[in-house]
Amino acid sequence: MNSLQALARAVARLAAIVTFALLSACSAPKSPYVFTAVTTEVAMTGEAVVDVRLVHEATGKPVENAVIFETRFDMAPDSMASMTAPVEAQGSPAPGVYRFKVGPTMKGRWALTLSAKVHGVAETITGTVVVAAH
Repeated sequence: MNSLQALARAVARLAAIVTFALLSACSAPKSPYVFTAVTTEVAMTGEAVVDVRLVHEATGKPVENAVIFETRFDMAPDSMASMTAPVEAQGSPAPGVYRFKVGPTMKGRWALTLSAKVHGVAETITGTVVVAAH
């Protein structure tokens, strides 16, 4: 092994270490809150409704009175994130459950992405659930 090869290997190792350190420092801590789909399938006919549950993962308790302030409904699970459809919040039919009226425009898998604020929690809670339209 010549000195040029040794230098190249040392640079590659250093680059890997720096990349790992940067990714570790930049990754956000995992939120203790999680959105889960109550409704996993919707029909293409009529009004489609998706219910989503927000729970505190460690305790399993539903999170009531969260303020959902951002929604997006798209076909990202089928590699078509630019294909979006309307989504409208419909309130909370049960503790910790949030209802949304959606309008899928074609059959396939749709992602409902939500951002919420929970009383007493500084960070924004963001999550995505996947539903199938048929």
